[in-house]
Amino acid sequence: MLSVLFTQFVVLWAVIDPVGSVPVYLSQTQHLSAKQRRLVALKAVGISAGVLLFFLLVGQLLLDAMQIPLPAFQAAGGLVLLLFALTMIFGESKPEQETKISEEASHSDLADLAVYPLAIPSIASPGAMMAIVMLTDNHRYSAADQLVTAAVMIGVLLITLILLLGATHIQKWIGNVGAAIISRVMGLILAAVALNNLLLGIKDFYLG
Repeated sequence: MLSVLFTQFVVLWAVIDPVGSVPVYLSQTQHLSAKQRRLVALKAVGISAGVLLFFLLVGQLLLDAMQIPLPAFQAAGGLVLLLFALTMIFGESKPEQETKISEEASHSDLADLAVYPLAIPSIASPGAMMAIVMLTDNHRYSAADQLVTAAVMIGVLLITLILLLGATHIQKWIGNVGAAIISRVMGLILAAVALNNLLLGIKDFYLG
């Protein structure tokens, strides 16, 4: 049980990447007051939680409606997560990519700042949406298991909120370089998990 929880935590931490969201948040909110920055952080994490919970609850229904077999989805999800992980390792790091996005949206109001680029695609990234559907598949996990996964996801989001609220101090401590290094290391871990899901999906598709 502990190993499953640890795996879920690592996967969700990698795809949500709380540390990688810190430079994005700082560059996006540097012109705001302390109260406004806190409000943006709360809204961004709240919106992210809503989006990911939506995919947790409805993602499986969409798969069933389209009659997509689990092994095919598992293989496809593993492939998407693998590509996502490779961009974290070899491409621009998440802080670098999304800081550019935030510069393009620098004149938005507080609600817009919370939604884009902080909530989507920084926190509730496409990889996070895919991962949460894979980790709560109705054919493989009971309602209790899915509830535990939801709790792990909320835990990662709460950590994200804490990091955003303390972003100024964290940025002074690790800097952009530190955030980029952490993002790439998490990309490597995610690649291993994604490849495992891809191979298991292919195996089950042909042997199941």
